[in-house]
Amino acid sequence: MLPRDWIEHRREDDRELVGWIAPEGDGFRAFDILGRPVVAGVLDSLNAEEVLEERGIGFLAARHRLRLPDGSERPVRISEVDTTRIVVIADEWGSASAVGSEADAYELAFPAPEDLILG
Repeated sequence: MLPRDWIEHRREDDRELVGWIAPEGDGFRAFDILGRPVVAGVLDSLNAEEVLEERGIGFLAARHRLRLPDGSERPVRISEVDTTRIVVIADEWGSASAVGSEADAYELAFPAPEDLILG
């Protein structure tokens, strides 16, 4: 669930949501579209927005790994993201993009849990 004090940040050119900034002390923290901190520490508002712009949303298209309850990992691709859930689908050998694929889907909480390993 999206915290109440998070302020959405959209790219200026196309208004695409790239993340949020959240007040903390005298500054702000930047959170990407998965709800994860982009950098450690507090920034001023302009730098927080800048790191979100640099991060963008392109990383969502990459293959990631999902750590399963038994400790094993599966390659996954992100299928859906919103402020209530994240859906990833299994992607062994690129199967996630195959037409008619019935790949396993996993619904994760938002913000993304540490079990979703990016990159």
